[in-house]
Amino acid sequence: MAQIPALSRRQILQGTIGATALAMGGGTPFLNSRRAYAQAGALAKEQLRTIGLSVTVQDRILADFKTASGVGGTQGTAATFPDAQTKILSGATDYDCWETIGERLPSVVMTNNVTAIPAAGLKNWANIRDTFTKPDPKWARGAQIVGQIWKDEAQTELWMVPAVYNYDSIGFNPSVLSDEEANTWTAIFDPKFKGKSGLNTDPLIALGQAILAMNSLGLSAVKNPGNPSQAEIDEAMKFLVSKKKDGQFRALWGDFGELVNLMASGEMVVCDAWQPAVMAVKAQGKPCRYAVPKEGYRAWAIGVSLIASSPNQAAVTAYADYWLSGPPAITVSEQGYYSPTTNIQSVMAPEKYGFWYEGKPWVGAPDRGIKEGDLRDGGSLATRAAHVAYWHQWPDEYDHVTQKWDEFLSA
Repeated sequence: MAQIPALSRRQILQGTIGATALAMGGGTPFLNSRRAYAQAGALAKEQLRTIGLSVTVQDRILADFKTASGVGGTQGTAATFPDAQTKILSGATDYDCWETIGERLPSVVMTNNVTAIPAAGLKNWANIRDTFTKPDPKWARGAQIVGQIWKDEAQTELWMVPAVYNYDSIGFNPSVLSDEEANTWTAIFDPKFKGKSGLNTDPLIALGQAILAMNSLGLSAVKNPGNPSQAEIDEAMKFLVSKKKDGQFRALWGDFGELVNLMASGEMVVCDAWQPAVMAVKAQGKPCRYAVPKEGYRAWAIGVSLIASSPNQAAVTAYADYWLSGPPAITVSEQGYYSPTTNIQSVMAPEKYGFWYEGKPWVGAPDRGIKEGDLRDGGSLATRAAHVAYWHQWPDEYDHVTQKWDEFLSA
C-alpha cells in the first residue's frame, strides 16, 4: 500500500474520500487512519438503495449522506410499512435497506430477510440514548424498543439501527375542539366529530389506538394495547367496523401529504397524527395542535435495517451511522421528531435544541407557525417520555390482526 501523504485539514475537506474519513472518524485524530481511507474508497463503489416512509427517506438527507460518505449513489423509495414489508418478503432485490419501524422487524427477522449490523461498526453509537440500551421496568423487554432492535441480549448486533423516534398523539383543530375534548384517544371516535375524524391505514397503529379509546370508554380492559389477544382483537375490530359504518371517519390516511392536506383544509378536525404534520399545518397559518392524551402516547422508533440480499452492506452501515452523527437529525428534529443520539445537541443551535428537546420557549423570529415564547405541544422529551401508554410491537396474533383488518377495510 502506498504511503498516505500528510495533508492539511482544508485539503482533506476538498476531497470526497477525505471528507468521508472525517465524517467516519469524528475529526482530526482519525485523519491518519488508513482504514478510514480504504473504507471511504470502498464506499465509492457501492450504492445505497433504501425504502421506507417519507419521514426518513428524504432526498435532502440522501444527498447529504452521499456527499459526506462518498458512496457511489443513493436512491430512495417512499412506501408505507405494509407495502414495503410485502415487497421485501416477496423477494424484491431492489433495496439495500428498509427504514422500518421497530414493531415490524420480526416480519423480516423470522424470514431471514435481514442481516444484523454490529454495534462496534457504528462510530456514533457511543452517544445513543438510554431508551435504546436500558429496558424500562414497567414493560416487558419485548414490549419496548430496546427489546426489539437487538439480535442478542449482550447487545452487540442490531437488527435495526434507530434513526428517529417519537411519541405520537392526536392532531386537532383548536377552533373546533377544546383541549379537554382532544386530550384523549376517544376524541377520534367521538360521534360529535362524525365525518371529520381520521385514522391511519396501518392496522398495527389503528388497533392500539382503538383499544386505548375502548379502555377509557369502559368497553375493554386490555393491559397491553400493542399485543392484544384474539378475543381483544375481535372486540376492537368490531368497534372500528361499527364506527366506520356510522360514517365516523372522513379518511383512512396513509401518506404524510394526504394527512396535512386533510387537516389544513378542515375536512378532518381530529385524527391520529404525526407531530410534523401538525407543524406543517401550522406553517400554512391554519389552526392545529397536538394533544396530550390522558391515556398516554404511542411510542415508536424507525431505523435502518440491512436487507440480507444487499451487495452494498458497507453503504448501509455507513448510512445507519450517518443518521447518528448529528446533522441529519437536525432536519427531522425541526419537523417534530427526536434523534436517538445525544450528538444532536452538539450540532443544533442551543435555542433550537431548547425548544425541541427541553421544553423551553421559542426564541427568535417566527418560523413555520411558531412564534416567540411558544412552547412545543407536550413539553420536553423527558416529560413526554414519562407519559407513554405503550410501545408499538409485533403482536403475537399478527395474522389474526391482518385478517380482521381486511374485514374492516371491506366493511
